[in-house]
Amino acid sequence: MKNYNFMEKQKTAFIIAAVVIVLGVVSMIFRGFNLDIDFAGGSELSVTIGKNVSGEIDTIKDIVKEATGLEASSVAKSGADSNQAIIKTKELSTEQTDKLFEALKEKYDLKADTFDSIDTVGSTISGETQKTAIMSCLIAVLLILVYITIRFQFTSGLSSIACLAFNIFTMLAFYSLLQIPVNSNLIAACLTILGYSINATIVVFDRVRENNKKFKQTSFEENANNAIKQTLARSVSTTITTLLTITMVYILGVDSIKNFALPIIIGIIAGVFSSVFLGAPLWSFFNKIFAKKSKQNKTELNKA
Repeated sequence: MKNYNFMEKQKTAFIIAAVVIVLGVVSMIFRGFNLDIDFAGGSELSVTIGKNVSGEIDTIKDIVKEATGLEASSVAKSGADSNQAIIKTKELSTEQTDKLFEALKEKYDLKADTFDSIDTVGSTISGETQKTAIMSCLIAVLLILVYITIRFQFTSGLSSIACLAFNIFTMLAFYSLLQIPVNSNLIAACLTILGYSINATIVVFDRVRENNKKFKQTSFEENANNAIKQTLARSVSTTITTLLTITMVYILGVDSIKNFALPIIIGIIAGVFSSVFLGAPLWSFFNKIFAKKSKQNKTELNKA
């Protein structure tokens, strides 16, 4: 990487980012999202079947379909008890719930008289969850833009927001591609990635600013390229350390933890890519755009 010119090869990075974006859009259009009851509303039922749930997931889904006429959005084992199944589906009526329990009781010879627990999330609550997720991310992004603008420049703020948008979009693309259940964990995952990514980007931007002050005769592109190289070891080592931890959480965790850890892993990888390959090139790109607009405005004023 010592001889690699990040600024000259920015087109390659932009192409890779564009490919990820296109694939993400295609997946979102044709596959959509696997909305959990937190976002779509529905019923969550838990029942102890007396067997390890991992080997019975497909069977339970078939029973749900036959008894209720609805597809189960997910069937997973409880974190505390591998014999307890957590069934999530669209909102069930009392009649559908009773039919489902009777069907499960017949299949697994259940000892209980009803489900261990039944939780229902209405459309109003799920709608509020969606608004909370969107507002949380927008507020975080706005505050980051203000901070970066004050700390550096408005153009660097724009480039950092573009990087953050890419990171979040990449994570959402994998939510769609892998059909990871979209639930309240999404809010925590998005805010985690926003915080982690902006920290890595600020490290690079801070070194770019220092290089610009020290080497005023050198071009912005050269100073930025040197800044990326100077911070590369830090960026890579920090990312590897974080990935090792979160990967172990993913490997050893239960399904609900895995569905939270996997998007974080994807977001971290996207974050190091954007901070190293996209941040400074986008800063340079926005500088050139605003410089051109400034020249055009001056020319128009002179003509007037």
